[in-house]
Amino acid sequence: MLKKLEHRSYDFEVRAGEDEKGTIIEGIPIIYDKVTDIGYFDEVIEKGALKNADLTDVRFLVNHDDKRIPLARSRRNNGNSTMKLEIIDEGLKVIVNLDTENNTEARALYSAVERGDITGMSFMFTVEDDEWENKESEHPLRRVKKIGTVVEVSAVTFPAYKDTLINTRAELDSSKEVLDKAKEKFKKEKRSKELELEKLRFLFFEKMEVKWWILKSIYRVKKVN
Repeated sequence: MLKKLEHRSYDFEVRAGEDEKGTIIEGIPIIYDKVTDIGYFDEVIEKGALKNADLTDVRFLVNHDDKRIPLARSRRNNGNSTMKLEIIDEGLKVIVNLDTENNTEARALYSAVERGDITGMSFMFTVEDDEWENKESEHPLRRVKKIGTVVEVSAVTFPAYKDTLINTRAELDSSKEVLDKAKEKFKKEKRSKELELEKLRFLFFEKMEVKWWILKSIYRVKKVN
């Protein structure tokens, strides 16, 4: 069964610079333990969620535009890759080698990052394992415990939560449906427990009433005798 692809975006420092291979940009598209307001819920990608994640083929785009040629690519993170992926304490760090000499789009992106016009990154991924907290509330928390695959990283013009909401509307509607069902199930289970408690109370008082009736009967018999 194919896993649903999800987008997340963050606003943070994306650095432009140079190394022995030429011009580069680097940043952290996946950040651990950062609470993100997705709209219907908050989300945290837990530390270690990238352990054993599939990073074998990851493209680097601008604004998730897959109609354009990728500006870089990581293939098994080998020496021929034009994007290096590194799992660090903070999350996933990427170092992208841009062909600014032969690619005008790469040159434009490098300039935008260097000038501070682009300050964020986003990624596309699948989730293998997650956990929900406070499902009965109006704004629950989703903890992503294990990421399955990362398929794409993008430099984004609007990295804050507005962009996330635009790109994940269908996903949010789907998540809301899941949450609504979870809330309904919680309410039913809660009502079932309340009914069970009422039943136990009824049986308790019924037994107490029987005992009281027996005691009264014994008392009357003794009184007559």
